Amino acid sequence: MPDSPSVLTLDDLDSWSFTGTALAVLGQPIKHSISPALHNAALAAMSRRDPQFEAWKYFRFEVPPAELGRALGLLHAKQFRGINLTVPHKILAVDQLAAIDSAAREIGAVNTLLWTEQGWHGHNTDGYGLAMGVREDLKKEITGSDVILLGSGGAARGAAVECLRLRCRSLAISNRTKENLQSLLASLTRIAGAIPLRGFAPDAVPADLAANAIVINATSAGLREDDACPIDLRTLPRPAAVYDMIYNPPKTRLLRDAARLGLPNANGLSMLVHQGARALEIWSGVDVPVDAMRGAAEAALPR
Repeated sequence: MPDSPSVLTLDDLDSWSFTGTALAVLGQPIKHSISPALHNAALAAMSRRDPQFEAWKYFRFEVPPAELGRALGLLHAKQFRGINLTVPHKILAVDQLAAIDSAAREIGAVNTLLWTEQGWHGHNTDGYGLAMGVREDLKKEITGSDVILLGSGGAARGAAVECLRLRCRSLAISNRTKENLQSLLASLTRIAGAIPLRGFAPDAVPADLAANAIVINATSAGLREDDACPIDLRTLPRPAAVYDMIYNPPKTRLLRDAARLGLPNANGLSMLVHQGARALEIWSGVDVPVDAMRGAAEAALPR
């Protein structure tokens, strides 16, 4: 049983000998994940005030989509206390759980699983992480704000549901693929209620789009240096701030553009930290040292 947070596979469970309380993140690829650094730093800090957490440890497993069902069964049998799910498992896992909380069901995706005797109980802490990140880094509240959301995939759906749940003033979603955009808008109509909800293509910005909106990037555009920007910020009525859910690289093209325009901006590291802290609270039932997680996250990223 390795002591370091190396990448494990399901084969490692055949000879699993860890006797403490195990936590893990599943994904493919997973090598890039810094979640073990965040959680193990928090657990070390928690153990200094409560010795029970000395026996807790967080691992990472490379799990192909076709193996997710088997993985969840094995990890439940080995009594892992909690599981995080990342790409591509958040949506795939929904139909494989014993229970799912209402917020995660609305999103249609889970990122946090809690062990129960009956099976896994699914949660989604991404929206909480986003709202806390916007508050912490940009000193803005989603509640009562106009929001322009970029993207229509799983991450965008989670962000959209959270914005509507927090009663944003209006929500406008931009996406290049019309079919995906329309599908997302249709699924959000009931949740939105009286909140104005609209969609537009990034190269066809409506003339009456709200100014002073919070722009949130939920696309993967920016992960690579040569990625096109998800939108030209100059075509928008001047936003209040820009939040990019990408945290590595720390300055995407979108954020560099925002800085050149003098707009407050932030990357998604704070979202990663707060969604992780909320997950650890669900598993442990106690307050989690967010500062320890933040410090570990900053240290784990390449300079």
